[in-house]
Amino acid sequence: MSASHFDEATAELAEERPAIRERALPTLLDALHDREDAVRCVAALGLGQAQAISGSGSRLRRLLIGLYKCWQIVLGRPSGEPNAMTLATADNTGRPSARMVLLKCVDERGFVFFTNYESRKGAELAVNPHAALQFFWPELERVVRVEGVVSKLADAESDEYYRTRPLGSRIGAWASPQSQVIPSRAALEATWAAEQARQGDDPVRPPQWGGYRLQPLYWEFWQGRASRLHDRLVFQRAEEGAAWQLSRLAP
Repeated sequence: MSASHFDEATAELAEERPAIRERALPTLLDALHDREDAVRCVAALGLGQAQAISGSGSRLRRLLIGLYKCWQIVLGRPSGEPNAMTLATADNTGRPSARMVLLKCVDERGFVFFTNYESRKGAELAVNPHAALQFFWPELERVVRVEGVVSKLADAESDEYYRTRPLGSRIGAWASPQSQVIPSRAALEATWAAEQARQGDDPVRPPQWGGYRLQPLYWEFWQGRASRLHDRLVFQRAEEGAAWQLSRLAP
């Protein structure tokens, strides 16, 4: 991507703030082919004082998803597991917990992951649906942080994904009482074998297992820079439908 092409794309976006013209998005995303371009592109959106993005908000949401995907796929190839993310939840007293999970889908509606609804994270999300995600790609000195409200997927969506999983994993969803104390690994393997015999070759999805979707209200794109003067560009809004605020944070 030439400098003139990139500058043209960012200039087109800048001219349209705060509306964010949809026609600028593909050009901007095509421009993200190296580290410096990525930083300049995000900086072009959020440099300077906080701004409000008016209108439906869907255009900016699509752009943020696009920026994330570019960092993850185009620029995130060196990472061994670019879909790995930390999921942080908290119970109704505010006591936090965090664990690694795998992102299975991301689109304009949000970030999707699957788990046992009766696990610790499931229990915490049942009483406190606010959660945070973090993607860390150390080879690229790059972090994406996302915060928002989590809701369960429709049964049909969870059923569809469950059918794509390897047979052993589908049986494992029946066999494992996730986050519960078990007597031994031998007991777990015995339960798995019993479920294998009971479920056969085409098990249905267990009712306690399925998907969640986090709908972002806060995004942070973090890029490591020299002398620890890192770039931190934040896009946030108070609730769905509200105006987006763009700002730069001190490192």
